[in-house]
Amino acid sequence: MKLSAPIFQLKRRAKIMVRNNNVPLHEALDQIAREEGFARWSLLSSQIAAGSLSKTILSRLDDGDLLLVAGRPGHGKTTLGLQLLLDAARNDRKAVFFTLESTEQQARKHIRSLEKDAHGFGDTLEIVTSDEISADYIIHHLSGSKRGTVAVIDYLQILDQQRSKPALSDQVLALGEFARKTGVVFGFISQIDRSFDPESKRLPDIRDIRLPNLVDLGLFTKACFLHNGEAHLQDIA
Repeated sequence: MKLSAPIFQLKRRAKIMVRNNNVPLHEALDQIAREEGFARWSLLSSQIAAGSLSKTILSRLDDGDLLLVAGRPGHGKTTLGLQLLLDAARNDRKAVFFTLESTEQQARKHIRSLEKDAHGFGDTLEIVTSDEISADYIIHHLSGSKRGTVAVIDYLQILDQQRSKPALSDQVLALGEFARKTGVVFGFISQIDRSFDPESKRLPDIRDIRLPNLVDLGLFTKACFLHNGEAHLQDIA
């Protein structure tokens, strides 16, 4: 959906509404969002942040990449992950969504909301919701996949939630080795730490990744950070 004005101008209008009408900022933002056809501001910002990269992100990924897609809840990281899979499907690539967070029904509903054509590419996406999802499970599932296959994992911080699964650092290392050998592209949806302060910087960065269990972030090759309608893709040195 095309907005009536750039998002920074919409934010400015909301701040003027706060001053003139003495309403909380979140109410003003939600009202602006409704005028733009969204139920609330978080939905508008998540769609716009993800949409700003969705047309180019696949072409900016190389075979074997490990991509972090990170942001606060409601700021578009799952949307961007699913749009990446849709773009892969449109390019006749195998696309798989491994989720420990959503049901298949929830994921399908989200995918349908993102499809802008009637070709039904979303129906070709494979959605895996097994509680057994881990690096070993994913590697076994993708064994024999062609180079350029795209898999998105939802989400990084709960891959080792069950004590029976290997440590997160070991799982990321194993998936990285598998990616380099096979050319499979992995996207990891990731939380950011609550200490991230949008008043001090517009977007989170690699220092804001939430790590309840330590993992070497240098194992990832690229990262995309999203917040409040903005998104930035960068290489990880």
